[in-house]
Amino acid sequence: MTYRRYRTLPRWRRAATFLALVVLAVGAAAAARADVPGSVLARFGPERIDHGVSVAGTLVGGMTAEQAATAVRAGFGRPIAVEVGRRTHYLSPGELGGVPLVAAAVERALAAPSGAELPLKVLVDRPRLVAGAKDFARDHSHDAADAKIVLRKLKPKVERERPGVKIHERGLARSLATALQNGDRGPVVAPHTVVEPEVTRADAWPVVVIRRDENRLFLYTGAGRKPKVFGVATGQPSYPTPLGRFTIVSKQLNPWWYPPPSDWAAGLEPVPPGPGNPLGTRWMGLSVPAVGIHGTPDAASIGYSASHGCIRMKIAAAEWLFDRVSKGTTVFIV
Repeated sequence: MTYRRYRTLPRWRRAATFLALVVLAVGAAAAARADVPGSVLARFGPERIDHGVSVAGTLVGGMTAEQAATAVRAGFGRPIAVEVGRRTHYLSPGELGGVPLVAAAVERALAAPSGAELPLKVLVDRPRLVAGAKDFARDHSHDAADAKIVLRKLKPKVERERPGVKIHERGLARSLATALQNGDRGPVVAPHTVVEPEVTRADAWPVVVIRRDENRLFLYTGAGRKPKVFGVATGQPSYPTPLGRFTIVSKQLNPWWYPPPSDWAAGLEPVPPGPGNPLGTRWMGLSVPAVGIHGTPDAASIGYSASHGCIRMKIAAAEWLFDRVSKGTTVFIV
């Protein structure tokens, strides 16, 4: 619109046109400077935290209150690392009963000077914390495993023992409470006791293997060592030597022989120690009734299925074996 035409308009039209031009000019200026810090419009935006301010290690400088609250909650939610031996596990602060007072921390951050490092106050739900520590201790404690003897291809193998772990749940709860309140994410070392196995690989030897069909006894004294081999007599077809895994449960020097509760021994009397004793001079009873390894005065029976279920050895061989086995020694009969 030209000035000459503007002058010919009625007075009320000239006033309305002038006001519209002023509004357009102010709007354009505001749009051009709206992104300039310290501008008139910027003062009416959300309040922001000064640069360099942090809460419990989470940087919140330059953020609005809403943004800072989100960042602080995310920082608090980082899992706590818990070490048990060489393994690391992770626990959620929320599941452990940690309740961060985020609103109060953000309020302090808004009033804090640049570069301020502020703590985050955390409340702890004790019942949830104790329950979490108890569950962790239950899930990650385990009993010791003794060395295990197995038979592979008729030869004994000893699987290595494994120590156990007993986690102390009360001590763990105290450590976790400290981590929650200090903002520490670990690793927290779980208080625990190492439980040693009762039987190690060294304790597992010796092992006796009796091959019934071959009428031979093998004494193994260690991994990779050549066994000592003896001829034996085993049970007759009508009184077979039992198959399976057993242990030596008794040892007797110069034993008495007592008739077993079997039809073949009906009417027989006990025999005292001496040259005619059916058990010879040594008895090694197995964990099965009335069956054992013993010497015999009947050397001609060795190599045959001639006994009533026991394993017979020559007198000298039984005495040699007696000195090298003990109660608890494993005996495989195959």
